[in-house]
Amino acid sequence: MQIIQTIRDKGAAIVIVVISLSLIGFILMDSRSGSDRGAGSLASSVGKAGGEDIELGTFNKRITQAENMQAQRTGQRPGGAESNQLREQVWNQIIAENIFYKEAKKLGINFTSKELSAILLSNNPNNPFMQQQGMMDPATGQLDIAKAQQALVNIKKMKPEDREAVEAQIIDPLKLTALATKYSGLLSASAYYPAWMKNRDVAETNNFATISYVAVPYTDISDSTVKVTDEDVTNYVQKHKGLFKQEAGRKISYLTFSQLPTAVDSTGAKANIEKIKTAFATDTNAKAFVARNGSFIDYNDAFLPKEKINSDNIDTILSAPQGTVYGPYVEQGGYVLAKVIGSSQLPDSVNARHILIALNDNQTGQPLRTDAAAKTLADSILTAVKAGADFSALAVKYSADGSKDKGGDLGTFGYGMMVPEFNEFSFTKPAGSTEVVQTQFGYHVINIVKQTNFKPAYKIAFIGKEIAPSELTITNASMQATKASSQKTATALSKYAAANGLGLTQIPTPIKENDFSVGALQDARQLVKWAFEANKGDVSEPFNIGNQFVVVTVDKIEKEGVQDVFTARNGAEAIIRNQKKAKIIKDKLTDKVTLESAAAAYSKQVQQAGADSSLTFSAQMVNGVGVEPKLVGAAFNKAFSSKVSPAIEGTNAVYVVKVNGVQTKSLDSPEAINQKAAIKLGTIRSQTNNWFESLRKQADIKDNRSKFF
Repeated sequence: MQIIQTIRDKGAAIVIVVISLSLIGFILMDSRSGSDRGAGSLASSVGKAGGEDIELGTFNKRITQAENMQAQRTGQRPGGAESNQLREQVWNQIIAENIFYKEAKKLGINFTSKELSAILLSNNPNNPFMQQQGMMDPATGQLDIAKAQQALVNIKKMKPEDREAVEAQIIDPLKLTALATKYSGLLSASAYYPAWMKNRDVAETNNFATISYVAVPYTDISDSTVKVTDEDVTNYVQKHKGLFKQEAGRKISYLTFSQLPTAVDSTGAKANIEKIKTAFATDTNAKAFVARNGSFIDYNDAFLPKEKINSDNIDTILSAPQGTVYGPYVEQGGYVLAKVIGSSQLPDSVNARHILIALNDNQTGQPLRTDAAAKTLADSILTAVKAGADFSALAVKYSADGSKDKGGDLGTFGYGMMVPEFNEFSFTKPAGSTEVVQTQFGYHVINIVKQTNFKPAYKIAFIGKEIAPSELTITNASMQATKASSQKTATALSKYAAANGLGLTQIPTPIKENDFSVGALQDARQLVKWAFEANKGDVSEPFNIGNQFVVVTVDKIEKEGVQDVFTARNGAEAIIRNQKKAKIIKDKLTDKVTLESAAAAYSKQVQQAGADSSLTFSAQMVNGVGVEPKLVGAAFNKAFSSKVSPAIEGTNAVYVVKVNGVQTKSLDSPEAINQKAAIKLGTIRSQTNNWFESLRKQADIKDNRSKFF
């Protein structure tokens, strides 16, 4: 059945199943550790985690394996930003392995071959087999255990290098996930809700206070009357260093110079395609004409249903008489001409059966027969079928596809679900046709059983001319970038930008040493490397990134440690200002302040809170006031029931409080209490979810990737 699916996926590599099946290599392995896998010949270290060096050879090997897997999934090699993203993913996985495997080992948490086998022979969502429809039972939608068991047998034939690649890309993440699940479960199970805490929480929830208070908001004091000096910020940062830690980074600004086509380029492209419009209309060999005129849209000689034709203008194109050239119109980044060559009637679904004569074993990739031998066998089977032989019996005997158990029956499929050669035969030949068709999988003896729901289909020739930047456009952009880069200081570049009406983009957050994107610039690794080698105020040579030239300047170099005054001011200034305002407010209040004197001093009213029984010790906020934890605490201070509190410096105001009383609400039902306890326990357990970040912070991680990439 896997061959069927890959045919339907338009040629996805047969090795997808081989890749999945090679998970079993882990069962056959001697459980290699993460530290000795794929050690390269180069001794250079790209970093360190959990006390282990991460060798460049190992890292590169893992990256190559990830790129190969990506290429098998998408059909093309990753490049640019995609390669950078894969490199980051590989790094994070290796870091996780190096940190976590040691922790799991200390606790005796293991992942055995039996556990892996159990996952691969189950309907566990983590089972990679579940992602392969060829491994699923179409009748139940569940994993076909017999196929999975057969896969365990076939995997022993895999080449060592194939097995190793898959282990790195699939087995290791599966192992990591399983161990992490056990570890997380262990932490979750260790969390409990003791009776004393439960009783305390019940009391805090059911006891509520009523208070009278006066609030003097900080907004009553004008910001202009309070000055926050650099010394104030420095002193605050020194007392709260943990809040102002920073990694090494660079703050940068840059200018961009577009290489995109100009209006002149667009006009030129339109004029060029207009020149061939008349010739296109009179030409009788559309395929040759399209090829001869360098269209970016390939000629398709097949009849297609309207919904399968990739054009937003299809209705207008089809409304014109056959042979008429419509356009030029803008589509797919260029100017396009369209000409209807002919029309036909095609079914929208087909029921067919086939016998696949494969050249290679779909499990191991090993050759089965030569191309000539496969073609000869397929032709012989076709002759036998046409002479009256039982198609189903021949399928059971000869077909290399899983459909042989159903006599080669593929069921009903829609247009475009098969690879091109298979699709064209199935939809263009009449029902009852039986022929040999070659695809990338080998030779198929195909019999069209039934075709249904015939609809109009059209053959259309498209000629597309890309709207591309001219050499003049690119040269002008390059010259402008070069002029900008000749400004050798940040100040000079800023003045140049202003004088020439250019927008200097400032990146608000520091870029990090291993970043590969900067703002809207997605493939900017070379720019980042330059920024970390440059001095403050340096201006770069132009970088060619995407469809623009980029000139960069370093605004600031941030070193690892505590933020300087300028950087910290943004986070500290408002807090310090409120502290100073609080002092001004409190200084105006006497030592023996009363609610009335406080209210009179600032023309405020004495207010009430808590009568609605919402002011409990566990309350997150005070109704009518907001989030004020100090005010909540004061409401339950017994000392303030006999006298007014001193001025209390809150989050948004200074408060003077008098506790009127503390009362008890009617107790909740036992069911409600238990429900709240369950919620509380869930909250306690959820707080264990950040365990990996805690382990990571404790680990000695050194990142030297920027030296190599």
